[in-house]
Amino acid sequence: MSRITETQWIWRDGHFIPWADATVHVLSHSMQFGSSAFEGIRCYHTPKGPAIFRLREHLERLMHSCKIYRMEVPYSIDELVEASRELIARNGVESCYLRPMVVRGYGTAGMVPVGAPIEVYLPCWPWGAYLGDEALEKGVDACIASWHRVQPNTIPAMAKIAGNYLSGQLIKMEALANGYAEGIALSPSGMVSEGSGQNVFMVSNGTIITTPLDGSILGGITRATIMQLAADAGIPVRELHIPREMLYMADEVFFTGTAAELTPVRSIDRITIGAGSVGPITRQLQQQYLGIAKGGIEDRHGWLTYVT
Repeated sequence: MSRITETQWIWRDGHFIPWADATVHVLSHSMQFGSSAFEGIRCYHTPKGPAIFRLREHLERLMHSCKIYRMEVPYSIDELVEASRELIARNGVESCYLRPMVVRGYGTAGMVPVGAPIEVYLPCWPWGAYLGDEALEKGVDACIASWHRVQPNTIPAMAKIAGNYLSGQLIKMEALANGYAEGIALSPSGMVSEGSGQNVFMVSNGTIITTPLDGSILGGITRATIMQLAADAGIPVRELHIPREMLYMADEVFFTGTAAELTPVRSIDRITIGAGSVGPITRQLQQQYLGIAKGGIEDRHGWLTYVT
């Protein structure tokens, strides 16, 4: 698995500090109870310089996650946009992964976070394809996980909170232990939910199908991006509850996510999907998505925030 490649500076509460100084107390509330909100955002190298993909939408989701958990963020989205741009410029990276974090710090011993200060961090570092460059080209082998995603109204699945990713860790580790690249979790009702950290799409008879926002999945920014690109191309998209066997019968299956980008799935539970190679709709959407993100195709939706 990939290790973090350190950069020089991290933005913390309005100041740039050296990478090694970005520490929290062992008894911070988020360390004890997983109560930090975060985002994962990619900055791509483009002919016009580094450009952050859908920065504002990611920061809006960060604010929504904090609102759900009653965390008062002392910065506006505009302030965080400018801080993100300056951070990448100061670190001198052409492409990177940006990880905004809102952390409940040290100040209370109990589960209730009253009294714990709110701290905001912006780190970034170079990070290539999450599942590998070969995965983007040839696809990955996935499995249906034995772990299910959360029941609606237990914890808010649409909040991107650190503690929510404990289930994702179990899904991913189980998949790797059994020889797969990734796992797909089912919802409590037994329908397809999402991957360990990605949304899931399938293609059947020219129609794209994905799981609705039903309280068991995160509303992915990349998910919304792919649905928009499909609409642009005149490809029908439907949000439906998907039985797992529909994935086996699909013509194409793919994952979407900021880290995973658009990764094809060539088999599930060792059942070949379609022809066992990247399907035409998957490839078309992947090329559009990465083409816009990397500045090779016109940014017709205004998704890129240039660093300089």
